[in-house]
Amino acid sequence: MQSFKSTSILRRFLQKSRLVSQSRSFCGVSSHVIIDEPESTVLVEGKASSRTAILNRPHVLNAINYSIGSRLMKLYKSWEDDPDIGFVVLKGNDRAFSAGGDIVSLYNLLKQGNFQDCKEFCWTMYSLVYVIGTYLKPHVALLNGVTMGGGAGISIPGTFRVATEKTVFATPETLIGYHPDAGASFYLSRLPGYLATQQVSSMFWHRPAVTREYLALTGDKISGAEMISCGLATHYSHSAKIPLIEEQLGTLITDDPSVIERSLENWGEIVHPDPASILHRIETLDKCFSHDTVEEIIDALESEAAKQDAWCVATLRKLQETSPLSLKVSLRSIREGRHQTLDQCLRREYRMSVQALSGQITSDFCEGVRARLVDRDLAPKWNPPTLEKVTNDMVDQYFSPLTAFEPELELPTQQREAFT
Repeated sequence: MQSFKSTSILRRFLQKSRLVSQSRSFCGVSSHVIIDEPESTVLVEGKASSRTAILNRPHVLNAINYSIGSRLMKLYKSWEDDPDIGFVVLKGNDRAFSAGGDIVSLYNLLKQGNFQDCKEFCWTMYSLVYVIGTYLKPHVALLNGVTMGGGAGISIPGTFRVATEKTVFATPETLIGYHPDAGASFYLSRLPGYLATQQVSSMFWHRPAVTREYLALTGDKISGAEMISCGLATHYSHSAKIPLIEEQLGTLITDDPSVIERSLENWGEIVHPDPASILHRIETLDKCFSHDTVEEIIDALESEAAKQDAWCVATLRKLQETSPLSLKVSLRSIREGRHQTLDQCLRREYRMSVQALSGQITSDFCEGVRARLVDRDLAPKWNPPTLEKVTNDMVDQYFSPLTAFEPELELPTQQREAFT
């Protein structure tokens, strides 16, 4: 099997292109399901020249915990080294792909004073994102259901992402006093910008601009059709076709991305965003979210809301529900990410996560999880409570190098090609 190190498509997600590479025959493997233990968090299906990893915590929408992260790391490294495996498929069990990291478990660990295990989870999670983002074999993620936060982190950096009418994407971290992580500052910052460079067709089949700042700050949800429109997904199919897609992929004996892409296109559909989609509000989004600071963004939204714009009123309400410190930290993170490679983004996000989880600057993460997912009173008491009380020093501390006693995230950049 040839090395995929030279095929830049595997390093350039958010772009759909075709490759020409040499494929070879593989030893046949009978199709079977491998379960290491009765309640395994990741199941494996073996096919002709592929492996399918199945996230298996359906009772929590396949939220990613340390067990899932570490098991996927072992599986992916093993499959990458196996010459009889041509490509990898990742999907979720039941009605979700993955709702993201298991933040309630992190909350409980912090309440128990177990900060170390939280750091180990982030270390493993971000390392996994890097491995998937630099994987030497084609990677297909079937996003048939909820795909949020860390769930997006382990799918969007891969080669192919198939969305359906059941797909719901979001990076809702500011709503819990956190920041978009697991590579979000890399892939969100590379979406078409907040300033449209040309007139956007009302049919949206030219992949229109979508406001990266909007998604990062509000945590708003978008559909599978919107994902394909802005480039977060590479293919779209109705959910009823997913079993057919899997069946055809299972018969392929190849390591050629162009062969896999043609297989996916056999079941692809052309879709357009719903009339109520944010993609139909590009002009307003660009006008409001192109400003340098959160305060200026809110001022712009208030000006538009004063014109009886109901959408702007609703967007303001969303921002008012989020952590003020998280808003400022997240805006800076997304904008720094535009000029950084994936590994640089992940290292910075690890610093930010250590700061957020440590509680030294603020306890917003624990308070946000408590209010939304534990007590569910939806009344978090943010600290600081307003944007005016968020100091530059607070924000700067999130981005500062960790202390000598707190190691930085180490990624195998010498062995794996980083991408920009």
